[in-house]
Amino acid sequence: MAKAHKIAVLAGDGIGPEVMAEARKVLARVSEKFGPQFEFTEELVGGAAIDAKGKALPADTLATCEASDAILFGSVGGPKWEKLPPNEQPERGALLPLRKHFGLFANLRPSICYPSLTHASPVKEELIAGGFDVLCVRELTGGLYFGQPKFRGEKDGEETAIDTMIYKKSEIVRIAHVAFKAAQGRRKQVTSIDKANVLENGLLWRATVEEVAKDYPDVKLSHLYVDNAAMQLIKQPRSFDTVLCENLFGDILSDEMAMIAGSLGMLASASLGKAKEGGLYFGLFEPSGGTAPDIAGKGIANPIAQILSTALLLRFSLGLEKEAVAIETAVRHVIDHGLRTGDIYSGAEDTRKVGTAEMGDAIVAEL
Repeated sequence: MAKAHKIAVLAGDGIGPEVMAEARKVLARVSEKFGPQFEFTEELVGGAAIDAKGKALPADTLATCEASDAILFGSVGGPKWEKLPPNEQPERGALLPLRKHFGLFANLRPSICYPSLTHASPVKEELIAGGFDVLCVRELTGGLYFGQPKFRGEKDGEETAIDTMIYKKSEIVRIAHVAFKAAQGRRKQVTSIDKANVLENGLLWRATVEEVAKDYPDVKLSHLYVDNAAMQLIKQPRSFDTVLCENLFGDILSDEMAMIAGSLGMLASASLGKAKEGGLYFGLFEPSGGTAPDIAGKGIANPIAQILSTALLLRFSLGLEKEAVAIETAVRHVIDHGLRTGDIYSGAEDTRKVGTAEMGDAIVAEL
C-alpha cells in the first residue's frame, strides 16, 4: 500500500470548523474513488488555541505542521480576541509566524467567476460574459512589508514614518518561476506588475522577470504598471491569465480580483514554501475569506473556498493533478446545477438555496 499523505488540519475559528468538515468529506471521497490515502492530524490554532492553550500557535501545532506534507488551514480571528496585544491576536500570532517559519514565499489566489455566477460580480455582466479565470501569484515574504529599516518617531523635529522596500534578485527569480510554471498549466500568459517608471525596485523586477521568461519560451510575457493593471482588471478581466506581483501590489490586486469574482466564499488560496521533488512545494492552503463570526455555527457558510483549497493542496504539494481537477470540476457542476449558499444566491429561477453541509454533500456526490 502506498504511503499515506500527512496533512495538518488547522480549522481555526468562526466558520472554520464547519467548512473544514466539508473539505474533509471531499478528501475522503477522493481517497475512496482515486486511491490516495490521507492521514489527518487536527490541531488548534488562532483564537481556539488562545482559549485552550494561551497561545495562537502552540508548540504542538507547529510540530504537527513540521511533520506533515502540507497544511490545510481554515481561518482565524474574531471580535473575542481583538483586545489582546496586536502580536498576540490570532492573525499576527498564528498566520504570520507560520508564513515566516515555513518560508511561504509564494501566494497563489485563483480568481474565478463561473459563467452562471456573473450576476454576483459588481462588474457589468457584459464585461464578464462567460465568466473569467485569473490567477494572482504574489511574492509573500519580501518588499515593503518586511524591508528594514522601519521607523516611526521624531526626525528633524517632525513625526515621521519610514518603511523600506527591498527586493533581492534571487527573490524575484524564485517567484517568477512559480508564475511561469503555473502559466504553463493554464493559458500560457504572464502579466508582470510593477512600477518601473518611478521605482528602482520596479526596474530590477522587470529586468529579472524578462530574464526568467527566457526559460519558458512557450509562455507569453507582458508588463503593466500597477495603476493601469487595477483599471484593466475591472475593464477586461477576461484578458488576464496569470498575474505576477510583488508583495504590496499583489496584496491590493488580489483583493480587487476577489471582489470582482463575486464572493470571497468561492476563492481558495495557496501559500508555497520549500520546493520538493517533482516541482512540488510544502504549502499552506486556506480560503481567502475570514472567520465570518456573524454566521458561525448557523450551518449557512459557503464551504467551496475551503474545498477548492484542498484541490490546490493536492496539485501543488502532493502532485495529484487528476484528483485536483476532479474536485474543481465537481464544484463547477454543482454551481451549474443551481445550488447556492446564501452569499451567492440571487433568487433566480433554476437555483436553490442550500446550507454548508448540503453544498458539501452535493460536491461529494458529483465526485
